Amino acid sequence: MHGPAALFRPFHAMSATFPREHRIRHPRDFDRIYKARVFAADDVLVVNGDRNELTHSRLGLSVSKKAGNAVVRNRWKRLIREAFRLARAELPTGIDLVVRPQKGAAPDFAAISRSLPALARRIAKRLAAGQRSEVRGQE
Repeated sequence: MHGPAALFRPFHAMSATFPREHRIRHPRDFDRIYKARVFAADDVLVVNGDRNELTHSRLGLSVSKKAGNAVVRNRWKRLIREAFRLARAELPTGIDLVVRPQKGAAPDFAAISRSLPALARRIAKRLAAGQRSEVRGQE
């Protein structure tokens, strides 16, 4: 949207996009995150994470055929992306997150929206604890 109408868009509409730099796209990044072996899970999502040395968090999705047919898988992906997009302000920064649905969970936006920030905070806490133990090991 350009021109005078762009001036009247609410702030959240302009800042709540999901730009390319907030996505994990390369297989090497997915491999790095899985090799870090830091994860958190609840009854809705499983989240793997690793540091990314950026000023923002990034999201990667891994929704297998076990989650359901193409319609169900795409719904999971849309809901997870939207939950990430809306919760970005409360997510820890500098972390890459690969999110997948828990086996047997239903794609429910409210549950995903509660689960994703909580699991991301757990990942950040574990990464910080791991970093402290690495520093202690070097002393």
